[in-house]
Amino acid sequence: MIRLNLPEYQFKIQRAESGKLFIFDEIRKKNILLTPEEWVRQNFIRHMNQEHKVPLSLMVLEKEVILNDQKKRIDILVYDQHGKPNILVECKAPNIKISQKTFDQAARYNMVISVPYLIVTNGLEHFYSFIDHEKKSFSFLKEFPRHEK
Repeated sequence: MIRLNLPEYQFKIQRAESGKLFIFDEIRKKNILLTPEEWVRQNFIRHMNQEHKVPLSLMVLEKEVILNDQKKRIDILVYDQHGKPNILVECKAPNIKISQKTFDQAARYNMVISVPYLIVTNGLEHFYSFIDHEKKSFSFLKEFPRHEK
């Protein structure tokens, strides 16, 4: 897999008889098909856990939400220690350029969840943002948002 703009982490990767690669997901406790987007997701999970001390127990993957009568999935949703959604992470494959469309997608999901922090990453570029829902303002952050432990 492609080298990402994150520290290198060790993963359990297996090749099936079909030749496809699978990565063990420590949150879902099962092997997941190793797509480029899944590579970014698994690396970013490790990044949040190991570098920013976000407990795996506070992360939910592929959280289903209903938006305009359609089922959508949030890549990573992080809860705070009180069980309130805190960070929404939208992951893209490394070959997908982060664009306004990507931010719009995350913002639409956030209309349902209403978190204060949005992160968009393709593993090479990472964008952190804060949404003040009361003031209806949006601002970019220079680094990963502080997470309540």
